[in-house]
Amino acid sequence: MKLLVAALLIASPALAEDKLRDLCAERPGLDTPACTVDRGHLQLEVGIGDWTLDRQADSRTDTIVTGQTSARYGIGDTTEVRIGWSGYGHVRMRDRATGAVDRLSGSGDVTVGLKQNLSNPAGDGFSAALLPYFTFPAGKSGIGAGDWSAGLIIPVSYDLSERLTLEMTPELDAAVNANGTGRHAAYGSAAGLGIKLNEKWSMSVETQLIRDNDPNGHSTRALGGAYLAWQPKDRIQFDAGAQAGLSHASPDIELYFGISEKF
Repeated sequence: MKLLVAALLIASPALAEDKLRDLCAERPGLDTPACTVDRGHLQLEVGIGDWTLDRQADSRTDTIVTGQTSARYGIGDTTEVRIGWSGYGHVRMRDRATGAVDRLSGSGDVTVGLKQNLSNPAGDGFSAALLPYFTFPAGKSGIGAGDWSAGLIIPVSYDLSERLTLEMTPELDAAVNANGTGRHAAYGSAAGLGIKLNEKWSMSVETQLIRDNDPNGHSTRALGGAYLAWQPKDRIQFDAGAQAGLSHASPDIELYFGISEKF
């Protein structure tokens, strides 16, 4: 009996640690949630497929990306570190006047960051966080940005009810110039409404405005999107979504799907 009691006492902390917060993935969508990953646990989020179409007056560009990966690890109750890789991309550019086609393929850039939650790390109620990041120009020319960039993202969310969540994600970036050298200011925000359909299904409708002060020409990117996510088990989620450009400076459409899992 004494051995049994001792075994239960030893197992109790481990059982408590196994009671994790609900899975709170950063994909899919335009908004970034304020939640952080549980201390000592790893969360992987992978974009399996992503297609973007950008039509301009003189060209059409199709971009396909696979393997877009983010690894998030909880180093504290309210703090996580992360590393992200933009994945492997293939770009096809067609001149609409001549029909000439150019193609580029290669890997993308690498981003590191730290998310510090300021209120409710599970993401419930009112939740807010700070997420500074730095991107290394590790990608192939034409796939990666060509130079380093950095920024600060400020995720904020508020539960309107058990099923509705209001989300906002302001950001300020030192974005890479279009020519691949140097940086300029870019700023804006995403906003959306998250909807919990039932215990396994959720969706969101979102929009995003980003002002980009590139020295080669200032522009405002505007996007609208929606996604659907399915969580068959507590620690895994599958997702699919679509985004449409709402301004001339934005891609016409983007379709994507992926998976997130906590270990």
